[in-house]
Amino acid sequence: MRLWLLRHGQAGPYVQTGDHLRELTEHGRAEVREVTRYLRDERIETLLVSPYVRARQTASLVLEGLQHAPRLEVLEGITPDDDPRSAAAQLAARKEGTLLVVSHQPLLGLMAGLLLEGHLQEPLLFNTASLALLEGEMALAGLMELRALHHPTVRAP
Repeated sequence: MRLWLLRHGQAGPYVQTGDHLRELTEHGRAEVREVTRYLRDERIETLLVSPYVRARQTASLVLEGLQHAPRLEVLEGITPDDDPRSAAAQLAARKEGTLLVVSHQPLLGLMAGLLLEGHLQEPLLFNTASLALLEGEMALAGLMELRALHHPTVRAP
């Protein structure tokens, strides 16, 4: 399995109506466009995205930059405060060969650490719009390897 993990781009400030409604900033959009180049030729079968607005906006920008359009699926259980073990279990049950997950910190870092190291004590660092590629037979704790980690270089205005 090739598992791409992408943190959403920079989002605006917290809003009283809820964290789930925060939108990408222009800088965040630029970050996502920059890292999407690493995915351009990848044959992603399914793009799994958090239901939060900033994650869905990130997924839309990624789809614009891909040569091959994957199936898009909004997935509950991959929001910032969800359990990384449960999220990883959802991925382990998938049959696709190549997945892209667009989600949030701290979930992505903890889940990546779990898949790479087998525990939650060594999370992988994800800045906004950081993109990681993990590979392995299945998305199981400690059985994947880190193949690439890209951080955007776009400077904030």
